[in-house]
Amino acid sequence: MTNQPEMPAAEAELSEIRLSADKKQLSLTFEDGRHLTLDAEFLRVESPSAEVRGHHPSERKTVGHKRHVTIKAIEPVGHYAIRLVFDDGHDTGLYTWSFLISLAEQRDEIWQRYLDALAAQGLSRG
Repeated sequence: MTNQPEMPAAEAELSEIRLSADKKQLSLTFEDGRHLTLDAEFLRVESPSAEVRGHHPSERKTVGHKRHVTIKAIEPVGHYAIRLVFDDGHDTGLYTWSFLISLAEQRDEIWQRYLDALAAQGLSRG
């Protein structure tokens, strides 16, 4: 994933978080009226954790077989982030408001890069 611009905290005040009944979509509403909806699979495979991203871009891992992953819990971290707990046991990485906004704004490009990486490595979404 490319470096993503960080938004100043003042521009990313969250007012509401909702998890869909099937636990496969996270919806966020910000004070400035922005509304984002992100799929659990997308959030899982783009996790900001060291397990997925490594400590250097060359260490990034492509995570396959997450098509059916769901979000079990949402844990607030201060007033700037959440930790997501997925049903596959993954629970590391802080999803800051600016990171979530960047994911939503660059979703198509990021998703295509993910699909290309899966194909190149012989993996599937499962």
